[in-house]
Amino acid sequence: MRWTCSRTSSPARRRPRPTGPEPVPPVNRDTLAAALADERRRFVADHPRCGELAAAGREHMPLGVPMSWMAKWPGAYPVHVAEARGARFVCADGLEHTDLCLGDTGAMTGHSPAATVAAIARQASRGITAMLPTADAAPVAAELTRRFGRGPAPVTQWQFTLSATDANRHLIRYARQVTGRPKVLVFDYCYHGSVDETFATLDPRGNVAARRGNIGAPAPLRDTTVVVPFNDLPALAAALAVGDVAAVLAEPAMTNIGIVLPEEGFHAALRDLTRRHGVVLILDETHTLCVGPGGAVRAWELEPDAVVVGKTIGGGIPAAALGMTAELAARVGAGIDLEDIDVGGIGGTLAGNALSMAAVRATLSEVLTDDAFGPMIALAARWTEGVRVVLDDVGLPWHVTQLGARAEYAFSLAPPRHGAEAAAADDFPLQQYLHLQALNRRVLLTPFHNMALMSPATTAADVDAHTVAFAEAAFTLTT
Repeated sequence: MRWTCSRTSSPARRRPRPTGPEPVPPVNRDTLAAALADERRRFVADHPRCGELAAAGREHMPLGVPMSWMAKWPGAYPVHVAEARGARFVCADGLEHTDLCLGDTGAMTGHSPAATVAAIARQASRGITAMLPTADAAPVAAELTRRFGRGPAPVTQWQFTLSATDANRHLIRYARQVTGRPKVLVFDYCYHGSVDETFATLDPRGNVAARRGNIGAPAPLRDTTVVVPFNDLPALAAALAVGDVAAVLAEPAMTNIGIVLPEEGFHAALRDLTRRHGVVLILDETHTLCVGPGGAVRAWELEPDAVVVGKTIGGGIPAAALGMTAELAARVGAGIDLEDIDVGGIGGTLAGNALSMAAVRATLSEVLTDDAFGPMIALAARWTEGVRVVLDDVGLPWHVTQLGARAEYAFSLAPPRHGAEAAAADDFPLQQYLHLQALNRRVLLTPFHNMALMSPATTAADVDAHTVAFAEAAFTLTT
């Protein structure tokens, strides 16, 4: 059958989707293995030059890649990018791809937006880094305050780093400083960059344990971290009542174990509990900035003590920001002598550099403007509906969830309430097949989960290209 991007289901193909508590039958593993083998052969045939580059890389790089996680992309080797513009890139074999990954949010602006590139070129000719501020810094801080500084205790005080990981680390140190407490509370299966305290989960007995794959932890996680399930308010209340938590570090909605949305009343209770127990509330908007120009903080009228805004704001140049309320900033400042301000584990000589600040200023003022988000969110809705129609047509018992300009499908009938439920629904071989199948049809999804992100440069045709590829994959898995 030939699939098209019709916005309606095909009655002749429609199958009833499972309902009720009965276990969902898995995809046939023999069918999956055969389909994955076919896609692997096709990938190698289509990408000989990428294969040559991968082979050359193995001589002096572990696994042949600049960062080891790049080896996890499906296929015999990763695609090597020759050029990226807007919502598309061309690989070393000259093949053009629709990019729905967009650097896992680092290029949510689209690749190399003209205004950002122009600002970078101007600043690079004047100086890249000097450990001194430039005229771009104050306008950037003011713009972030406009976006996030709402409510009775607005976030108005900003500092700049090179990554959200750095920003999260700094705020954790500040929270420990002002509270005198040792622990950080995170939600099970969270992700906040390479922050040591966040690679924690709950073991079968409910004890804090290292998350699978965690390496080289500098201290036992039970000494640094408290873990509770997302949306579990009784567990959150009990954990905070102990009195040893300095900060809660959370995404407004979980995004790196699949999208897990907050339940009604969750954020109000989270804010009430943290205030009642004197705990600093840090909201990491690195991915949830997709909800709107001020992220979920603005869209959902949240009231954190601190906010982290990550890679998106630099338009592809390494940059991030941490914002604090005036009250928290004053408490932090009161505990640091000027003589010691450079040795407390905050900053880095490249943080807030001239090139990054020029990129952020241009990106926020000319690319990721307030008006840019409406079309991006509408395209995410189109992507979501396309996936939903396919699932209904073939009867696959999966679900799809939208979060602003981001959307994702997952391998369970019902959306998860917390990270453990999301993790239990994962299926790595199935995920590898779907990613490789899409890539072979020139559509790139975000690695390691089934997410698509829209940029100001993304088009309806880009979205529909995924719908066609996904329909073909679903048909293969169900026949």
